[in-house]
Amino acid sequence: MEKRLGTISILISDPKIVPKVNQLLSEVSLLILARQGLPLREHNLNFISLIIEGNTDQISALTGKLGRLPDVEVKSMLSKIKISY
Repeated sequence: MEKRLGTISILISDPKIVPKVNQLLSEVSLLILARQGLPLREHNLNFISLIIEGNTDQISALTGKLGRLPDVEVKSMLSKIKISY
């Protein structure tokens, strides 16, 4: 199965949805190599950036679930390099 490395950027504009985002990320924790969060309370925003490794179906499923949440914006970028295991 081929895997890809990439990043996912998440922008949350309602702090009430943060627990749901964290729950989704916990469910796919095996895909996440690194995570950085930045709360900007004065702007009522939260940024989360992820470094991920997984197949395109797994990554698409995650970004789709996140993108369907209210007040959440998601962007992903995958490397062109495919990793075979």
